[in-house]
Amino acid sequence: MDATDGSPILKLGVDDAIAGLVLSTEAQWNQTKEDWRIFLHEGVVFGIRDGLRLVATAALLPYSGNNAWISMVLVSGTHRRRGLATRLVDACLETARKNGLTSWLDATPDGAAVYGPLGFTPTLQLRRLKLVKSGRAEAPPSSSATIDALRARDRRATGFDRTALLSAIALRSGSRIVAAHGAIALVRDGRTARHIGPLFANNAAPALALVHAIARSETGPILIDAVASQAAFLDGLTASGWTIERPFQRMRFGPATTAAKDTPFAVAGPEFG
Repeated sequence: MDATDGSPILKLGVDDAIAGLVLSTEAQWNQTKEDWRIFLHEGVVFGIRDGLRLVATAALLPYSGNNAWISMVLVSGTHRRRGLATRLVDACLETARKNGLTSWLDATPDGAAVYGPLGFTPTLQLRRLKLVKSGRAEAPPSSSATIDALRARDRRATGFDRTALLSAIALRSGSRIVAAHGAIALVRDGRTARHIGPLFANNAAPALALVHAIARSETGPILIDAVASQAAFLDGLTASGWTIERPFQRMRFGPATTAAKDTPFAVAGPEFG
């Protein structure tokens, strides 16, 4: 038996943000230290150590309406295929069960094949797209959009009240909320790329116009997570140079407790990858 196979599952604290960032950086995820601090401060993050080294994590972030999000499920490359991720996800599910929470997560295709037999139900299909910029940036689009406006659209589209999370991200240096012609989006820093999302609009045309305006004001790579069923939006992105990096599946464990009134054009998972 490997030394970590029977290692205890620990609850991590805010001082573990750097150790968590090492794991997500190894996995080439886009999280920042500030993202980790949100989960460590607002949620419950479970971890397994090999000696002093953090080698696996999973986080549970409570939401309104008896919901919670599982994310930051990471295992170091030196410790994979030992069941560590399953143990940590089970710890998240048990915590959610004790608190009467329905759990959500975003899964890769391989992950979805694992989570399905555990009882997770597929919901939204998503696509992560990337734009690699070349050339000079234009002035950013002017906007008087507020966090209250973004929060209201987000709650209508997701059924969740994510005020605390959206506010924490929006107030960071480098973040901005932009709006035009009925579309609104949050733009924020990531470790290797800027990220657009969440983004809401009444139809594809204003959503695309806002994305193009944002892209023209950026100088580096940009990521966006788009809903797969928004075909016109996806086609417009790929026609303008965005490339699909990977698909992923939003899944739910437990009964549905929310009903979204609108389908968003682009959504960012709570791990803000």
